[in-house]
This record gives sequence, C-alpha cells and structure tokens, in this order.
Amino acid sequence: MAANTGKLVGKTIFITGASRGIGKAIALKAARDGANIVIAAKTAEPHPKLPGTIYTAAKEVEAAGGKCLPCVVDIRYEESVVKAVEETVKKFGGIDILVNNASAISLTGTLETPMKKYDLMNGINARGTYMCSRVCLPYLKKGNNPHILNLSPPLNLNPLWFKGHVAYTMAKYGMSMCVLGMAEEFKADGVAVNALWPRTAILTAAMEMLGGGDGVATQCRKADIMSDAAYVMLCKDSKSYTGNFAIDDEVLAEAGVKDIDQYSCVPGSQLLPDFFLDGKTPESLHDQMAQQGLKPKFAASPSGGAGNPGQTFQMIESMLGKDLVDSVNGIFQFKLTGAHEGSWYLDLKTGEGSVGEGEAPDGSQCTMTLDSDDFNKMFAGQLNATNAFMSGKLKIKGDMGMAMKLEKLMSKTRAKL
Repeated sequence: MAANTGKLVGKTIFITGASRGIGKAIALKAARDGANIVIAAKTAEPHPKLPGTIYTAAKEVEAAGGKCLPCVVDIRYEESVVKAVEETVKKFGGIDILVNNASAISLTGTLETPMKKYDLMNGINARGTYMCSRVCLPYLKKGNNPHILNLSPPLNLNPLWFKGHVAYTMAKYGMSMCVLGMAEEFKADGVAVNALWPRTAILTAAMEMLGGGDGVATQCRKADIMSDAAYVMLCKDSKSYTGNFAIDDEVLAEAGVKDIDQYSCVPGSQLLPDFFLDGKTPESLHDQMAQQGLKPKFAASPSGGAGNPGQTFQMIESMLGKDLVDSVNGIFQFKLTGAHEGSWYLDLKTGEGSVGEGEAPDGSQCTMTLDSDDFNKMFAGQLNATNAFMSGKLKIKGDMGMAMKLEKLMSKTRAKL
C-alpha cells in the first residue's frame, strides 16, 4: 500500500460523509500523518442497517494519530455547512483540504425516479459539493498547499451512462463539473481542484447491504485503494496538480505501487467495474459474435421469435466449457416474466455446463426473477446485473454469493469472444 510520508501533518481536512466507507478511510489515512480531521456527516445516532456515527469515526481518527472535530452536517442546508466550517476554523485555525465525498445514489430510470429522490441526489451531490466548496474556498485560499478533492467520475457523454439512471448521472456529473470549472477559476490562487473515481466497485457497508452480504466482496476492492490514491493526490503540489479526473489504480501505479491486486477483497477474483468508464462495460454479445464469425450451436431458437431469451441462451451455450464451470460452480434458475414468460436454467456445475427450458434437473442454488427483455439486456451488456438488482428489476432468491457470480459469468463469455 502507499506509505504515509508525513506530508499531511498539521493539515486541517474537512471531509463530508466521513462517518463510514471511503470518506472514513480517507480520514484515517490522513490521521496517520497527524492531520486535523473534520468528520462532517449526518449520522449522529447509529443507523439501523449501517455501522458508524460521526463520533465513532472520530474515536478511530484520534486512535490513528490525528485530531478530530465531529460535526453534524446536512450539506443540503447552507446554515449547517457554514456552522461546521466556522467551528472548524475556530478549533484548528483554518482549512487546508476539502474532500467532497458525501453522495446519494438511486439507479432508477426517469419514470421510476420521483422528484423527491431527484432533489435528494442533486441536493447532496451537485449542490452540496458546490456549496461546501464555496463556503470553504475563502479559507482554502489562505491554506497550506490547498486542495479540493471530489469523489466523482470523469465527464463522459456516452449515452450508455445516462439512459438507465439520468438523475443520478446528472448529480454525479454536477460534482465533476465543479472540478472542471473551479480548477480553472482558482488556479491563480494555487487551490488544486481534482476528482477521484474508482476503477471497480468498492466494498463498503452500503455496498454489502445492497449486494446482499459477503458474496459481493469477491467482486470488490477495499476502500484502502481510494484512501491511498486520495492521499497521493492530496500530497501533490497544488499549484501544478489541478483539473485532473483521476482513477484510483492509475494514481497508485504512477506513484510506484506495483501490486494493485493487494487491494482486492479476494485477490485474483473477477472485479465488478464501476460506472462511467468506457471500455469496462460489456459490448453486445450479438455484435461481438458477428464480428468474430461465431455462431450458436443451435440452428434456431428453441421457441423462435426475435428477442426470445432462447436466443440469448444459444449464445451462452456456445461458450460453455469446463473452465467456466470450474470458475462459477453453480446452478441458476431464471424465472422470466413479460413478453417471453417462462423458466430456464443454466447449469455451471456439472460437466461442461448446460442450459435448457424448464426447471433445473438437479435443482438450483440461486433463482433470479426478472422481465425477459431485461434478461436479454443483461447478457447483451445493456443492463448491469448489479444495477438491475439495486433498482428492483432483478429479484434474487437463494445463494446471494452465487448470484454475484453472474457478472463473472458475463466477463468469462466476453473473454471468450
């Protein structure tokens, strides 16, 4: 891991949403240098499903070697942010670094996203980031090697990243647009403004809850990769390093960290790509097969009809083999609704694997229920399985860990193509 250098000793770092997850990991990394940390978050009382409060995080920061000021802050409200910043300046004398980490997410389509949810995401992500930056900037301009770091993605106008969750993309890109504009606006003041985004899914308490428990860990990296990358960025010269949209593993590789696999929760496992990064999302199986001149084993769909799931299963069957079976070692049952209602199974446990209509002969470990069109989209690379689950389009019963291997299956089929 990236070693601490002591460069953040005595620096005052204001971090939003730092009671848990990546924000807390960044706080602890900086605390090991002896930094002053402000935990600015809403969680003063324990959450029923998520661990950690601003006070438990503060204890961890102090145990790591830093000084800490826990502040109850809702960044949607200006008076809350102003009060926390004033308390920070009163306690520590100023602010050197702002980390805009707080964020809200809902991977839902336009018709499934009510205005209340839209307002929440944009109020926290885009507006909250803008406001925290605005309130902190007068002090940052006086700070020692001042930085603003937004945990937001590169600006990517590929429609793929908009069509399934327009409101969320708008909210996250709002944070990134703050980087684009403020980096240039405050360059002459020596205030660096940069963005950091993960290459893959990061294992946090929220991700474990959304992903269904321990099984999700096999496809995630630890939050340490983000905190190490953030540390490297925050130690750079603010006058020369600004306006960057950085990716965690690239930052660390450039800093000389050679073993990136050390950050995997399960070293050597297939990782789930994060959003907004082109080249990390499956292309259409149909298009890939056509480009490679591959044909399914069947001459025609078992039930016929364009868009029938049978066609997707044909493609899957053409790619089955012992390697895929060994890597997944499970049996899936698909209960499909909608235009092509029916039941299908995918055996990736027996022999070289098999598919078929009806119930799995030897039973299944995991049953997935979803619309037949969404099923086709998932295997065509047009709908991410985790997105489908998180948005309620995909319902899972049985072994959740086995369900998470669906992404591994699709990665394997892409590799064969």
